[in-house]
Amino acid sequence: MIDFRYHLVSIVAIFLALAVGIVLGTTLLQEPAVKSAQELTAQLTKTKEELRAQIDTLQGREAGNDAFITAVTPELVAGDLTGQRVLLIETPGSSTAWREAAQQVLGQAGAEISGRITFTEKFLDPKGTGVLDGLVNQLKPVNMVFPATATAWDRAAALLAAALVTNDPAQAGTANTATADVVGAFEAGGLLTVDGDPGKRATLAVMFAPERPYEGESAETQAGALVSVANGFDGAGKGAVLAGTVAATVTPGDVITALRDESEISKRVSGVDTADMPLGRVAIVYSLQEQLSGRAGQYGNGKGASGPIPAEAAAPTPSPTTESGS
Repeated sequence: MIDFRYHLVSIVAIFLALAVGIVLGTTLLQEPAVKSAQELTAQLTKTKEELRAQIDTLQGREAGNDAFITAVTPELVAGDLTGQRVLLIETPGSSTAWREAAQQVLGQAGAEISGRITFTEKFLDPKGTGVLDGLVNQLKPVNMVFPATATAWDRAAALLAAALVTNDPAQAGTANTATADVVGAFEAGGLLTVDGDPGKRATLAVMFAPERPYEGESAETQAGALVSVANGFDGAGKGAVLAGTVAATVTPGDVITALRDESEISKRVSGVDTADMPLGRVAIVYSLQEQLSGRAGQYGNGKGASGPIPAEAAAPTPSPTTESGS
């Protein structure tokens, strides 16, 4: 009995000591821990407020810059594309708002919009390349020959571009004899839709990339297909611009990035990665003007861009000098 009581008292003493230790430890540590947490919270709150203020300031400055560019855009682009016809090309996922804003600025530059074609998701489906090849083989003229390395989208772009754009100003505004059959077949096949009268050929083309990069296992293939299409329209007309934005991180389905990764094509097809901004729409006009002179470039704020707009457009026109009399 004594032994049992002894062990019982010992066990109780152990638990009592643990309880006292916990109470003392909590009491001693509570105030410093709470104080430290309060100080950290206050610092984080202050940092958040400072960052929020910086963001608000930057957004306000950006809005002011955008408003200024929008106000002076008619003056910046006036007459730059007078006499040119422009075909607009929309892609699956592209922004109607971006296209409408760019279309307005193109009009301010003096361009005439020949019409618009919009490619469907079916056109970009890698499983449907057999349908594309079938249409091309059925509709292409006998003298149209493709490189051995041409993809289904290369061939389709070459056929469509021949029907919708021209590099001969005398042919602008007229229809190719095969235009109706080619466009009609692609439209009937659910590969594209038509707005306006794009059959009356344009001299220039502006393609709008999707608002967000493509995703999934076919994303890279789809982005590459659109680059092929832009290249085809550039080759058949007097120039083409691919307009959109670039992803914050490297993404296989980003079309502007895909263009800039194709070193040879990017030397011919201009890219603008600020299509969502007023300055980007001015850059589209200046890029088309540059295309007319036989040059191309990559413009905007993203990786691979040489500047916001073509350098020659940004450079002030030197004023004529006069010789001083002596």
